[in-house]
Amino acid sequence: MTPYEEIDSPTQLHSDCEAVNRRLDRAARQAVETPPSIHFEDFPRDLPKREIQVSEAAQRLANALHLHLD
Repeated sequence: MTPYEEIDSPTQLHSDCEAVNRRLDRAARQAVETPPSIHFEDFPRDLPKREIQVSEAAQRLANALHLHLD
């Protein structure tokens, strides 16, 4: 067993280096980008609340239990 037995072919090593280079380029671009804002006015998302409907049967049951769902 030689110390070089685990080394891949030059083609495989070259493609690995290209993949690493692409990831390093992407990481370098992300490192200098402006970070996303944390201010509410930059993300105004006030969603309307859903209407909750209470059926007559549920209201009678709640009234019998003195929960008073009005």
